[in-house]
Amino acid sequence: MSDPVRWPSRLPVMQAPMAGGASTPELAAAVSEAGGLGFLAAGYRTAAQMRQEIERTRELTSHPFGVNVFMPTADDVDQAEIDDYARAIGKEARRLSTTLGVPVGGDDDFPAKVADLLADPPAMVGFTFGCPQDELVQAFRDRGTTVVVTVTSAAEARLASAADMLCVQGEEAGGHRGSFTNADAEAMPLERLLSQVRKVSRLPLIAGGAVATAADVSRVLSAGATAAAAGTAFLLCPESGTGATHRAALTDPHFTRTAVTRAFTGRPARGLVNRFMTEYSGRAPAAYPQIHHLTAPLRRAAAAGGDAQTLHLWAGTSWRRAREAPAAEVTAGLAAI
Repeated sequence: MSDPVRWPSRLPVMQAPMAGGASTPELAAAVSEAGGLGFLAAGYRTAAQMRQEIERTRELTSHPFGVNVFMPTADDVDQAEIDDYARAIGKEARRLSTTLGVPVGGDDDFPAKVADLLADPPAMVGFTFGCPQDELVQAFRDRGTTVVVTVTSAAEARLASAADMLCVQGEEAGGHRGSFTNADAEAMPLERLLSQVRKVSRLPLIAGGAVATAADVSRVLSAGATAAAAGTAFLLCPESGTGATHRAALTDPHFTRTAVTRAFTGRPARGLVNRFMTEYSGRAPAAYPQIHHLTAPLRRAAAAGGDAQTLHLWAGTSWRRAREAPAAEVTAGLAAI
């Protein structure tokens, strides 16, 4: 990369992309309008659905925003382990009067999404669960788009050297850990991870994990980040697509801690500890997206029925500091303006 990449927004605050519904055009646009960088989450969307959200966001703001894409997984899975897990959680499906999903693999429509984004790209495109080939990074760069790759270790930062920016995800972050493989790799607190990544990369860094206040933003900027990424901080905003059951759980005093689990998707993800997580975390195989598809009907039924003890309640360790406030107010608070 010959020229340094400039942060595209007025404020050093990025709304982290949250796949599954929380990230909406309204949320991304509100953050961008407030001077931060809003982000759409293309994960679990088709290319056509992703394009609809991009166009809707453009209707709401003329400021820069980004789109994040899941890289296809390349990890081997054990079908026998998947079958065993399906038998173990079968009683949950019966209790909720639904059926388990089909535990298929798939590429999350990755080729079509990339083709669509290259044809009409946003200001920034992010990649999670891996790093795209150098040629694809250059293709986006040739179109004036900044490429950011999520990393969870110094080793991943080295592999993503062709990117324009790195999103450094600490262990405190809510939702899926954006690691390149589905192995049981050691997670690391954000500030220690920032220090290790800075030793191996001179790329601009976006820091994410327990970023909930202006003090948190100031701390990661002082540690060498160009910007801070916050996700959980935006979950209670009216512009967010966070479901009613999830919203209620985030302010329910009965939920007292978060933990990382594979129980819902087969890939490590942090959320509020509930009954399903406690009962099945030790039994869930490393099989993504197969377990995600297997449990999807359960989670939909739980959400519809207000069953927070069976739903994936993604949240970072800072969830208690999330506020029910407009996204513009949250953005301004993070930037201390």
